[in-house]
Amino acid sequence: MPVGIFRVCLVVITAIVNHPLLFPKENGTVPENSEEIIQKMKEREESLRLEKLRLEQEIAEQEAAQKALEKAAEVVEESKEEKVRWDMWTALSMVIFLLIELWRQDFQEGNWQDTGGEEDDMAVLGKVFKGVAFPDKAVLASFYEKRILATTGDMARMREMVEGFADDLLEALRSVCNRDADMEVEDCMGVGSMYENWRVRKPFVCDLIVPFAPPEPYCFRSQIWCSGDSFPPNEQGYGTIKVCRADEDVTGCICDKTKLGEDMLCLLHSQANTTRHSSEMEDLLCFKNTQHLDADQVMKWFQIAVTKAWNRISHKYEFDLSFSLLDSPGALKIKFKSGKSVAFNLTPVVQYENSDVYFISHFPRSGLAADLPSSTRWFLSFAVYERRFIQLVSKLLPANACHVSCLQILSFLHGKQCSLTGSSGLTNYHLKTVMLHLLQARPSQDWAPEKLEARLQDMLKFLEKCLHEKKLYHFFIGNWKVPAELGFPIIFQTAEPLNLFRPFVLRRDVYRKTVDTFHEMLRNMSALINEYTVHIPLAHTNGICKESL
Repeated sequence: MPVGIFRVCLVVITAIVNHPLLFPKENGTVPENSEEIIQKMKEREESLRLEKLRLEQEIAEQEAAQKALEKAAEVVEESKEEKVRWDMWTALSMVIFLLIELWRQDFQEGNWQDTGGEEDDMAVLGKVFKGVAFPDKAVLASFYEKRILATTGDMARMREMVEGFADDLLEALRSVCNRDADMEVEDCMGVGSMYENWRVRKPFVCDLIVPFAPPEPYCFRSQIWCSGDSFPPNEQGYGTIKVCRADEDVTGCICDKTKLGEDMLCLLHSQANTTRHSSEMEDLLCFKNTQHLDADQVMKWFQIAVTKAWNRISHKYEFDLSFSLLDSPGALKIKFKSGKSVAFNLTPVVQYENSDVYFISHFPRSGLAADLPSSTRWFLSFAVYERRFIQLVSKLLPANACHVSCLQILSFLHGKQCSLTGSSGLTNYHLKTVMLHLLQARPSQDWAPEKLEARLQDMLKFLEKCLHEKKLYHFFIGNWKVPAELGFPIIFQTAEPLNLFRPFVLRRDVYRKTVDTFHEMLRNMSALINEYTVHIPLAHTNGICKESL
């Protein structure tokens, strides 16, 4: 209690002492300056209020910007997630479609060679066959004897004459060439329809290939489209040829792999020898500033060498020799004084490794084949193996088998139709490929001579199926059923099948023309055959195809 009273008294005393009236002289200016102080305080308060508003506005703007950034980040994140989801679905869809396409191709490739034995599968094809009069056995036999055999009897004698002259011409060519600098020419080989005995259309032309090799110490090293190197789709079936020294590493000069001494110099890559090396490559028929063999340069060299060779031996013969086609290096024509002529092709080729596959400098192509972008691309020819396969299979077939007869009749009909309506995308090589597939697919007894009519129908059905699908696979490339007796290189058997009808996918106009020509040939087939057929009793004519299509 006393402590509380003491505290109250202390407060009262303090208030009295601090009262302004107690000291009037010292505090006389307080009332006079109070309004000024209040005014300053108000101004200070106003400035603080404005500063507060400014700060609040800045904070609000920063918060708005921060929210905008956060919102943009959220949008970006959402778009990324959505894109990731979309990419995943796109990739998944592409994988599914790819698997379906691979399965479809594998299924077709597994059955492409068995088509000839599945009549029911081919029965759904060929609506155009319905109502078409198909010649019967008697008419076909008469047509074959009168038109085919009567015009092909002199082929053996023509082959013998052409081969003898070609050997003499090549021997003269070797004598006029510089053995130390020019290409070395080997003996020629006969390939194609004249040597497979199914040529029917005149003029008869012998196809001879002439392998050649570079002079020592050079050699050829080749690269093909299926060896792992990158070749565009339009160059499938082609390769390149590189001219190298025999002691040179495959990937480059040996000076890159060998440590040379201080007193040794690489003559190939020395600065002073660069011009000389380039000149040597051009002398070796390479493309400018490269080591790749140039087909155009080979064409020019071969034409000049053949001309020199003929000038040396022309006095021995009583006929003239000339180049019949400007765009083909070895298209030659023998002209006799009587006015008759004999045409043959002498084409330079390069052997692929130790096989009988050859790089051919110029290959007759149809209008649907696009020109190659470079003359360093060489086409691969399997003509030697094709001839051997036909010879091998013929030994297993019945006597007088009808496989060659079918091909001859089909080639004649197609050629006759093209002479009436114009050329199409089909070639005789396509027709031969169809025969090769059916030879492998069908048992040997199905090729007996009395089954000519049925096998000819099979070839037409198979060809129509291939045209419908725009797929006709090369017989050897990707075909693992090639007989081992042929010694065919395994690299081509394991390669992806090569579609000979791929250009039809790119050229719809040519495809449409080809299909129309094929259908027109079927409709005109009976008339074309009857035109060259001797009189047959009416009961045997106009036989309708008994096998259901």
